[in-house]
Amino acid sequence: MIHWPRAVYLHVPFCLHHCGYCDFTLVARRDHLIPQWFDCLQRELEQHRRESGARLPVDTIFIGGGTPTHLSVSQLQCLAELIAGHFELQPGGEYSMEANPDGLDTEKLQVLRQAGVNRLSLGVQSFDDGVLQLLERTHRADAAAEVVCQAASILPAVSLDLMFGVPGQSEASWQRTVERAVSLPVMHVSTYGLTWEQGTPFFRRQRSGELQRAEDELERSQYLGAIRQLTGAGFEHYEVSNFARPGWQCRHNLVYWRAEEYLAFGPGAARYVGGVRSTSCRSVVKWLRSWSEGRACVEEEERCEPEQRAREAIMLGLRLRRGFDVSEFELRFGVKLRELAAEALDQGLRRGQLELADGRLRLTETGLLLADSVTAEFL
Repeated sequence: MIHWPRAVYLHVPFCLHHCGYCDFTLVARRDHLIPQWFDCLQRELEQHRRESGARLPVDTIFIGGGTPTHLSVSQLQCLAELIAGHFELQPGGEYSMEANPDGLDTEKLQVLRQAGVNRLSLGVQSFDDGVLQLLERTHRADAAAEVVCQAASILPAVSLDLMFGVPGQSEASWQRTVERAVSLPVMHVSTYGLTWEQGTPFFRRQRSGELQRAEDELERSQYLGAIRQLTGAGFEHYEVSNFARPGWQCRHNLVYWRAEEYLAFGPGAARYVGGVRSTSCRSVVKWLRSWSEGRACVEEEERCEPEQRAREAIMLGLRLRRGFDVSEFELRFGVKLRELAAEALDQGLRRGQLELADGRLRLTETGLLLADSVTAEFL
C-alpha cells in the first residue's frame, strides 16, 4: 500500500514571453492550447484519483510554471476548482502560486485568495530597469513594486525571486535591488545567480560573445552582500538561496530539502512517490498529445535504492543552513554517516567547507560559496 505524500506540485506551462535565460517547461503566446491543457490535466488527476481511491489530504500545494497567473480570471477559478476536487488542503496548510508582476491585478488576486492561496511567489528578478530589459522581463521596477504592495494587501505572504550575476549588473545595482526588496511588505526572498543553460538563447549569445558572464568574484560578492543585507533586515537565511521572515519559510520547498516524497502533475513535473522518481516529458505538445489519448507521458523514471536515497538526503539536507541532525539521519536510513561517505565527509571538514557541531552537519560560509560542488561529493 502506497503512503501518499502530503505535498503537491502542479505545473502551468503558459507564459506571455519566453525569456532568453529560461530553461523551464513552457510555451509562450500559445494560449489556444490552454483548454486542451485543462482537459489533459483533469485526465492526469483522475488517473491518480483512481490509484489513490480518495481525495487526498495535503499540507502544501505549489502551483508553478510558466506563469500560472497568465491564466484568465475564469481559468484561474477553474484551476482552483479542479485542484480542490482532488486534494484537501489541511488547516494551516501552505498554498503557493508563482506569478509575474505583469497582468496581475486586483481581480486575479481576489480569485487567488478565494481559492485559498496564501503565498504568492513573484518573479521580479530585479528593481533595475536596465537589468530587467536585458533579462527580457516584460515588467518595470516601479510597476513591480506596486504589484508587491497590492498583493500583500490581499494575500498573507508575498515572496520575491531576485537574480544576481547578470551581465552588466553592477554591485551597486544589485545592492539597490535588495534594498528595495526589504523595503517592501514581503515575507520571503529567494536570490539566484543567473545560470547559462545549454540550449537557451542566452547560452548561444554567450558562446557567440554577445553576452559576457559576470566575473566569479563579483558573483560571490553580490551573494555575500545579499546575505548581509537580508539578515540585517531581519530575514533568516535558512537555505542556500532562500531567506524568510521568522515563521515564513517555504514549507513546500522544505519537503524537497528534507528528501521527503511529493506528488506532481503537468508537463515537465517531477515527482517522488514510493521510492520512485519520475518526470513527465518536458515537451508541452508531446505531453498534450499523450494525455489526449489517455496515456501517461513519463520521460524519466528511476527507483531509488536505499543507499542512493541516503546520499541524496545528505546533499539536500546540506542546502539548509542548519544542515541536518546526524543521529536522525542514521536512524532514518539505517546507516552510519561515516560508513556511507567517509571520504566526502573528511574532505569537507578538512577543507573547512563543512562543520559538525551539536550533532548537526552543515556548510560553513566557505562551503556555502561552493555549495553545489561540496554537496555533490556525497552522491
